[in-house]
Amino acid sequence: MRRRTMIGAAAGLLGAGGAASAQQAGPAIGLPIPQHHMAPLRGPGPVVLTPAQYAQRFVDSPAPAGPPGRWTSRAPLPLPRTEMAWAAEAQGRLWVIGGYAEQMVNNSFVHAYDPATDSWAERARLPRGANHVGVVADGNRIYAFGGFSNQNRGADTLAFVYDIAADRWSPIAPMPRPRGAGALAVVDGKVHHIGGASDPEAERASVGWHEVYDPQADRWDRRKALPGARDHAGVVVWNGNIHIIGGRFNTFEYNTPLHHIYLPAQDQWEVRAPMPTARSGHGLVVYRNRFFAMGGESGQFVNRVLTGQVHGQMESYDPATDSWQHHAPMPTPRHGMGAVAIGDWIYVAGGGPIVGGAVKTAVHEAFTLG
Repeated sequence: MRRRTMIGAAAGLLGAGGAASAQQAGPAIGLPIPQHHMAPLRGPGPVVLTPAQYAQRFVDSPAPAGPPGRWTSRAPLPLPRTEMAWAAEAQGRLWVIGGYAEQMVNNSFVHAYDPATDSWAERARLPRGANHVGVVADGNRIYAFGGFSNQNRGADTLAFVYDIAADRWSPIAPMPRPRGAGALAVVDGKVHHIGGASDPEAERASVGWHEVYDPQADRWDRRKALPGARDHAGVVVWNGNIHIIGGRFNTFEYNTPLHHIYLPAQDQWEVRAPMPTARSGHGLVVYRNRFFAMGGESGQFVNRVLTGQVHGQMESYDPATDSWQHHAPMPTPRHGMGAVAIGDWIYVAGGGPIVGGAVKTAVHEAFTLG
């Protein structure tokens, strides 16, 4: 019953009559995706999702209900993209960097979205293409660390900083160890790179490494490792502390709801209330003094055939009470997308609409509690 109630809220709150009609004509959960907003990882397309692929969508949440909020469509990405892993917010814009695009798993595209004009602009490309690049913004700079040259494999140590005003990338001190799908956070002007996955490529495994980059000294140091090594986790900073939530142990067959908080002053980790829905490849942002987690995937292989769930849950955490609740789910469940909070909206762009990386989307939706 909860699933039907949540879906009704998401569909009704899209607002336009045309969207409501599409909802009635589309799949049982969420909205159908137009062909021109999708592209295959390989081959020319077009992509038409099957009923079985739409059935991968999963939106039920065990958390108590909070205010539903509403979702609305925004200008789609200029081209379908996925496995950027994370995005950055800087100067009131959403920045989407690297990932899968144009039949490549190691693309270097950089797109910036301006909510004021509901438009995208292409910016200077990352000096090398990669997927699952760790990105974070600090003032007028965006940092990009590591990533994979192959599908979730082939990590490197490359590190770059982007000057927004100059529209220019510059190399900085490489990371001490190669990894991709790590979590980046800025505290007191220093960039923390936590978790991720590393080589050897044939034995890709999650790591708990915690390394800190000092931009002033262009140098790396080590801090206490993440207790539960994992990659594809969500990360936010709150009151000077770093929260790492969800993610996977080596593969999306072993997702976790774990929630750890790092206290920089003590160089210590503590445990907080776990995310209600275990998932990886999800978005995590701070909005209205809460942490909002959306999307993600859970996979499994049955007789060597990949199946699983694409999450559309929108769940939020209150750091004051150490508790979670759920809200209206994503109209288009996705994973590996870019998500940031700007003003009174959460923007979620791109991502994969099915388990794995075989299909990319340009879908862009925004959420507000109103």
